[in-house]
Parts: sequence; C-alpha cells; structure tokens
Amino acid sequence: MAALAPDPPSRLLNAARLRLSVAGAESNVAMYLADHGVPVAWLSALGDDPLGHRVRATVAAAGVDVSHVRTDAGRPTGLLVKDPGPAGTRVHYYRSGSAASALGPDALDAEPLNTAALLHLTGITPALSESCRRLVTRALTDGPGARPYAVSFDVNHRAALWPDGSAPTVLRELADRADIAFVGLDEAQALWGGHLTPADVRAHLPGPRVLVVKDGANAATAFSDEGVRSVPAPRTTVVEPVGAGEAFAAGFLAGLLRDGTTTDALRLGHLTAASALRVTGDHGPLPGRREQEALLALSPREWKERTG
Repeated sequence: MAALAPDPPSRLLNAARLRLSVAGAESNVAMYLADHGVPVAWLSALGDDPLGHRVRATVAAAGVDVSHVRTDAGRPTGLLVKDPGPAGTRVHYYRSGSAASALGPDALDAEPLNTAALLHLTGITPALSESCRRLVTRALTDGPGARPYAVSFDVNHRAALWPDGSAPTVLRELADRADIAFVGLDEAQALWGGHLTPADVRAHLPGPRVLVVKDGANAATAFSDEGVRSVPAPRTTVVEPVGAGEAFAAGFLAGLLRDGTTTDALRLGHLTAASALRVTGDHGPLPGRREQEALLALSPREWKERTG
C-alpha cells in the first residue's frame, strides 16, 4: 500500500509536509530480501490508480518480481498515514474495500509457489477480510514439515485491524502452525499476558521449528534445534520505528537462507532493522556486503560493545 508520513517526523496535526512512500509488511520483507540478494516474488493486489502504479514500480525497482501482482480496476490501493508522537507512532489505516482485501485462497495457486523455498505471511493479512483470513489459514493448514516449502509467519499484531477482539486466538493458532514464527515481546504480552518472558512465549507457541521473540531495542531471542540464542540489538539512531520489524524478519530469513547459524541470522536481522529505523519511510539502505560480513564475524564481546 501507499504511505504518508510527516517529513521531518512531527505530529500529523502540525505537519507542514507529508512524504509519500510505499509500505506494507510483506512487501517490506520482499524488498529487503531482494537487497540481500535473495530471489523473491511478491503476491498481492493493487488498484488501477496512481498509488497502485507507484507501489508496483517501487517494489519492482528494489529487485522484487511483481509480475504476479493483480491489478483490480474496481477497488483502490490501500493507504496508511503515520502520526509520530512522544509515545510512539500511531498509524491510521485506509484499507477497507482495498484491492488487497479482496485476495483469497486462490492467490496460493500462483506459479512462484511451485518452486518457492519459503512463503512469508503476516498477521496483518488475515485481519483485512474474511477471504484474506481463508488465504492465510489455507497456507498454514498442513502444519510444519508437511508443505513443499517452509512458511514464515510474523504475528505483526495491529490492534486497529482487529476490532472484534479475536486477535489473541486467531494469531496464536496461525503462528503455531508456521515453520518459522516472529513475534515482538510487547505484542505477545498485549495478546497473551502482560508478564510473559521469551521462554513463556515459546511455551505459548511450541509448534514452529524456529521461533524468534523480538524485544525492541534490547535483544532478539531465537528458539530452535540449536537451542536458545539471544543477540542484543546494536545502538542505532532512531528516526522513525515503523517497518523495523519487517526489516528484522527479512534479515533473519536471509541469514537462514545463507546457511548461517541462528546467531548470524539474529545479527543480520538487527543490522537490517537498523536500516529501517534510520529513515522516515519503511525501507532504508543496507550496509555493504563487506561491512555486513565484518559485523557478522565480530566476537560476542566485540558485538556487545556495539550495543546499548
């Protein structure tokens, strides 16, 4: 979808200028995966309008295959507007009746899935409409290990999209069916209990082969066959935080696809998230490959020295 945000960041009420960019959890992950050199296709739907044309062009320019994105002449492209404030950034969604909200299970019949190693989904999609919920449910129906490709699921709880209060149950059931799951500790606490620790979250979600619990600027913890691995987040100047979670997921997945260790994947997730934190939009420039490799090669002590 398209996104508007005050630039420079300020309260929307008093902003003199808005910056138009492209947003969307799955498209953000796709663009960052492409930045990491991973061949990736984005499956979605856009309106036949200027915003839709801009979204398509922007995602394609990042190196993502958009040839399977549908154009819906009868529905508009979704829009979000960011409102930064002292307590964080509030997001206003204008997605009711959007082209993407009309997606359904047949989207999973697209050609790219025949050869895909990984399908990435988020908890935003099932909140858009009943047909979108059926899409995600179908994608996760077979359970871990029973699909021709791995499924990654980012809980990505957006309370404004779940007015009926069903989010805790639905998102837990979906996340537990994934091969790889991501959840922020704060959103897990909001959904399933205010005093949860990362280990408690794992107890709530025992199904995924890999579970990553992100604790904001503190650390990210992965539960997998390698055991429990926790990597602190490096110090980063934050311009605007929305989009960092998707960037982290893309970096982590890219690390796994490089056949790195879980610790390497967590580090690459942090490095990718930092690129989103430093810009007003959701998609910022990555460090060069040589710099990435140098940072991944740091000893635990050297990495810790770079953290807050």
